[in-house]
Amino acid sequence: MAFHSQKGAITFAFFLLLSFLWQPGFCDETESDDDRAPKQPGCDNIFQLVKVRYSFDGQPLQEVVGLTARFGALVPSSQEDAIRAHLILTDPLDGCSNISDPLTGAIALAVRGNCTFTKKAREAQGAGASALLVINDEEDLYKMVCSEDGNYTDIKIPSVLLPKSAGRSLQSALVSGLDVEVSLLSPNRPVWDWSELFLWLMAVCTIGCSAYWSAETVKGQVNEHYKELDQKNTDFNMAMEVAADDQESVNISVMAAASFVVFASIFLLLLYFFLSEFTIWILVVIFCLAGIQGLQHCLVAILSRCFKGLGKKVVMVPHLGDLSIFALTVFPFCLGLAIWWALHRQAFYAWSIEDIFGIAFMITVLQTVQLQEIKVATVLLVCAFFYDIFWVFVSPLIFHESVMVVVARGDKSGEGLPMLLKVPRLSDPWGGESLIGFGDIILPGLLICYCLRYDYKHRKGLRAGYFLYSFIGYGIGLLITDISLVLMNGHGQPALLYLVPCTLGIVILLAVRRGELKDMWSAKKYEVLEKEDAISSV
Repeated sequence: MAFHSQKGAITFAFFLLLSFLWQPGFCDETESDDDRAPKQPGCDNIFQLVKVRYSFDGQPLQEVVGLTARFGALVPSSQEDAIRAHLILTDPLDGCSNISDPLTGAIALAVRGNCTFTKKAREAQGAGASALLVINDEEDLYKMVCSEDGNYTDIKIPSVLLPKSAGRSLQSALVSGLDVEVSLLSPNRPVWDWSELFLWLMAVCTIGCSAYWSAETVKGQVNEHYKELDQKNTDFNMAMEVAADDQESVNISVMAAASFVVFASIFLLLLYFFLSEFTIWILVVIFCLAGIQGLQHCLVAILSRCFKGLGKKVVMVPHLGDLSIFALTVFPFCLGLAIWWALHRQAFYAWSIEDIFGIAFMITVLQTVQLQEIKVATVLLVCAFFYDIFWVFVSPLIFHESVMVVVARGDKSGEGLPMLLKVPRLSDPWGGESLIGFGDIILPGLLICYCLRYDYKHRKGLRAGYFLYSFIGYGIGLLITDISLVLMNGHGQPALLYLVPCTLGIVILLAVRRGELKDMWSAKKYEVLEKEDAISSV
């Protein structure tokens, strides 16, 4: 926990969390298409997620999600055209040979195994079935493809694979003599969802708040500096010391920026190969520690500003030094909220608590970790640019799947990672969440915060400075990411592919045009930049 000294803990959390994961922006959780599956005549369908709704003898309607096959007809997307019929168990149960009972107009239910999926579909179609449901032998949904070369245009009915538990439940009901009615529907996903706007606002507001907070100290230093210079009787050296760096800030070197990508790649690979329930718990604990630190820091700062004097009383704590009594009072609340979230993180409301912790953490990092020169920002963001592209787009050529997307969604652990902002998709019939990783906010945010500090130090207005343009560029970059996600049919996008040109690119081009890139490229102490003005004033 951090009360006065945040430097060590925030730096550790910053490098650790960002090394673990940079998420592809606005990643979609329910993508089902598989371009690697073989396609042949009559066996080239896209895979559809299907809402299989059923009821037993008039009992309340239940629903399970199934997956269509490469072959056969597609499941209708409109409610009016949904396939509705009684469910009949095939005889034999595997549906691999001549089905003895007629299935005219009914939906057939068979178990997986003993023959190909296409064989089952042809037998069910021959018996008059309007559709085929196949019970999988495990809970995960397997993609039903054509296992042999040939022409499958003769299969005219849709085939849907069901999870094992749901399929067995339907089978037991039929064996018990219950009348089971089923409807099959595959509603289309909306092109755009309101969750993407909320996610955009959270990311932009987080950077905006962080930038003004990180520049607040610099603004006060600059104002005091010029005030003292105007007095003319102030010692020159004393005036120069006013602009000393805040002792709580942490500066990133060029070497650290360059090596960070290497460590990030190593951690990402470790997560890809060894992600498990145990690993998830380790990440949850780390996230909670970082979230407690960030939330406490933000609450103490905000409340201390609103209620003067709250943070002035301190108490001596062994091994920790002088700690604010107010901070000690806030800490149990942050700790309790973190524990509550960790234990209930699968609840429908948990995303909001997770976002609160995430935003507070990122604001604290951006207020504490600072770039002092454009050179460091360039190295960091350019490396991150290629890192994001490689692990989202190039890694499938090596690992046969996008390492970044797999880790982001937690495909191998059954649970997504906590180090991201998420908003449930509000108008999507399939649910899911829109996601954006901390790295897609913090990394460009470091540059934007630097721009505002630079503007304050050099007494530049919004139009004459760099903050406004980099900030607007970030917002535009996120919008482009969102549009790209739609155009790419929901495939996860490396947000830094669009954010880096829209932020760093704009700043560098603007600096070149103004002839200020040389001054911004390498850090110069404030006292050096203002020395001539100070001498002339004295």
